[in-house]
Order: sequence, then structure tokens, then C-alpha cells
Amino acid sequence: MARRAQLGQSLPPMNTLRFNLNGQWIEESGLAPTTTLLRYLRDVRGLTGTKEGCAEGDCGACSVAVVENGPDGAPAYRAVNACLLLLPMVQGKHVVTVEALKQGEAYHPAQQAMAAALGSQCGYCTPGIVMSLFEATYRKDLKQPWQLDDQLCGNLCRCTGYRPIRDAATAVAGTCPKDAFVAALPASRPTSMAFHREDEGQLFVTPTTFDELWAVLDEHPDARFVVGGTDLSLEITKRFQVPPRLISLEGLSELHTLREGATHLLGSGATLSELEDFSAARLPPVHRMLRYFAARQIKHRGTVGGNLCTASPIGDLPPVLISLGATAVLRSRRGERRLALEDFFTGYRKTALEPKEVLIGVEVPALPPTTRAAAYKVSKRRELDISAVSAGMLVEVSAANVVTRARLAFGGMAATTKRAAHAEAALLGQAWTEAAVELAAKAMANDFTPMSDHRGSAPYRSLVAANLLRGFFDETSVTPQPRLAPGHAATVLTHEEVRHD
Repeated sequence: MARRAQLGQSLPPMNTLRFNLNGQWIEESGLAPTTTLLRYLRDVRGLTGTKEGCAEGDCGACSVAVVENGPDGAPAYRAVNACLLLLPMVQGKHVVTVEALKQGEAYHPAQQAMAAALGSQCGYCTPGIVMSLFEATYRKDLKQPWQLDDQLCGNLCRCTGYRPIRDAATAVAGTCPKDAFVAALPASRPTSMAFHREDEGQLFVTPTTFDELWAVLDEHPDARFVVGGTDLSLEITKRFQVPPRLISLEGLSELHTLREGATHLLGSGATLSELEDFSAARLPPVHRMLRYFAARQIKHRGTVGGNLCTASPIGDLPPVLISLGATAVLRSRRGERRLALEDFFTGYRKTALEPKEVLIGVEVPALPPTTRAAAYKVSKRRELDISAVSAGMLVEVSAANVVTRARLAFGGMAATTKRAAHAEAALLGQAWTEAAVELAAKAMANDFTPMSDHRGSAPYRSLVAANLLRGFFDETSVTPQPRLAPGHAATVLTHEEVRHD
């Protein structure tokens, strides 16, 4: 049975879940740790305003707000998918659901804006949309039109139409009212996520030090790692398979590091939304890829390490990071070792991680302003879709316009993210001209033998990959590290957009 704990009470044993739900501290000791927050809210707490739609993080109907540390280190509200959060992932955190927004008789500005704009019809999607608007209300960085699209692209609505919903977002975004939610933030900073429960054949551990991690791995070397849960949680919600032993790395603060320098360090536990903020001024190609990486709710939970360690051939971070010459930093009880990120992927869904070893992060050299570099993603939808082909490209050219370095990495073209070695060789030592690029594009036919599937045929993928190289030449002839237009734009720009961005 659940029981409520009062503020100031001594912390419970770490095998008890403890988090703040709508202003009340909750302790739970009798639930399976792989229970999702969505199921807990609806089935245990009776908070049915949080809806279940897809149960895989696509529709946004289950969106709630969790207080996390923002890019400036201050606590901030973040909209996330409750269907993908396992209960230990909110250990020590504050969770807000749609039921808590109304204060007395006054509705929250996000609720008022949705009603005023006529942004709801059947209402099923409305609570999740309101929770995305709730986050937008307190964001101070919503300065571009695309950011409103990004804020809402993880919320589907089948009947209203998006214009009135976007009107509601425009009305409240960044208004930051001095209300009870703002007043509560300073005291809502996340606390320790320490957790360890092993019963009925199921293990879930969130260590907060590496010594604790090594000890757990010594006892359970076959345990699986989880951080954001945007991929692994689907095994529970869609395949109904419960991993017997899970170790969450989310409690290891060192993994959340994003450090600027001659070589930037991107911690494996850093979320994609944190990386998006960090890369905007430091790594434009990475920032460009993250724009259409996933919905904001997913970017708040998905991590650098999660995207790399799944070793998917269509993962969006590997191509751009490999093109930038990234190095993987691995750690075990024995110490650290480094290897080129392209060597980290050893086969389909396989990495070079050894038993009892974790990915600490990746080191990425800072980009000289004259280096030509960009990233591309081609998919059936512009937003919230899986790549058919993705690419990261980097070319350095001498004062005499001769190519001195070329790194062209592609996803969706092989069992792993792979560099186009023949195309690179065709460019090296040649003048950076359209004719040389055309020869390199043709040489790419010797680099890949892509497969055909529902996202694209093999000939389509081959043509797209070659055309991306041609587009890269055209785009970087204007700006060495091109950014996306502030309005509607895909990562593949038209000739007109290139000339006028």
C-alpha cells in the first residue's frame, strides 16, 4: 500500500520509491520497478487525466511534467511521456499532472489559452497538449517560430487541427507568470535517485557512484543498462517483455557532463535536449541534426549514450559525430580506454563495449569556422520519424582550394553507420569543385550495398546518399557550417533556401 511522507521526514530505505506527485511526497514499496509512470498514475492513483494512446512515446497523450535541472543549472519543468518512464526514473523528482494545474477556481494559462483558441474537440489529446503548453509557458528560450513547432510536434490531434493549438502555444509561450508553479521550483530540485530492489527474480538498481556500479556488475554481469528508457521501455509497453535485471545509469552525475573546450566532452547521460542547447553555438552540424531528431518529450529523456549504444544502423547521432572525428570514452573497473567512434560499432546492433564496461561519453574536436560541415536526415515525415538515410559530412580545404580532409559518414546504408571510403578518396587532393564532387558521388556506388525495406528501396537510398553529397557542396559553398532556416525547413534544404538562409 502507498503512504504519503511529509517534507523533512528522514529518507526511506533506497529500496522504496519516493517522489513528489502534484505537491505530495509519495512512497511506494510494493510495486514492480518496471511499472510505467502512466500505469501508476491511472491504475494506482486514479489520475486518469493522463491518457494512454500509443504507449510508445509517439502521440503525447500521456505527457506530464517532471522537474529537471535546466541548461543554466536551475530546476525547470520538462514535458515527458509517462508511458516510457519506469517508476525508478522519477525517484527523488517532482511530477506534475494535468489535474494539478487548476489553482482554486483559476485555470492555468495553458488551459485558458486552449479554451480561448478553440483548440479542443473530442478532448482526448487535450491534457497531453496542455502539459506541453505548460512547459512552454515557463520556457525563456522560445525565440524562433520553429521552436513552437518543436514544442508541440510530439502531440497528435486527430480532430481539432493544429492552427488553434499553435495559436494557444503562441499566446502562452515564454510568458513565465509569477504563479505557484514558479514559486515551487527552487524547492523542487531533483534529489538522489539511489534505488536498489531485488525481489521475485527482478532486479532494478540506480547506483550513484561508480564503485556501486562496479559492485552490482560483479554480482550481475549480464544486467542491461538503461537511462532515458525511450528505446528499452518499448519492450515492456509493446512487446510485454520485462527485462529481469536493469541497471539505470541516470544517477551517475558525471555522465551528464557537457564540457566545452578544444575538444568538447558530450557525456553519455546528457539528454538530447541538453545537447541541443549545448551544440547550438559550438557544434552547428549536431544542432542541425537534433532539430528533427525526435519530439521534445523524447529529447528530454533520450540520451547521447542511449542513441549510440543501441547501435542502430539508422541512429541519427552516429553519422554526424563520426564525421566530426568523435572519440568514444569507455570505462570499467580497470580504467578508461578510447577508440574512434566509427570503431565503436562492430556489427548490426553490436558495439565494442566489453563486459562490465560503460560508455562515459564522446569527445568531439571543436570545429574551426572555415571547416565545411553539415548533417542531413531524409525521412518520410519531417518531424518525429525514423531516417531512411542520414549523413554527416566534413571537408577541409586548403587556401589553394584543395581538399585536405574528408569524412563522409552515412546511416541507413549498411548494417552499421559507415564512412564512404571510396568517395572520400576521390575527393582528397582534388580541387573542391562541382566536378570533383560529381566524381566522388559516383565513387560512392562502391561504398555501400544498402537494403530495401518499407522506408526506401536500395536504389533510392543510393541515389539519396549521392545527392546529399552534391547538396553538401552546394550548401557549404555559401556558408561553411550552414544552419537551418528559422522557419519551416527540413534538414535537406532547397537551392533557394540555401541561397537565402
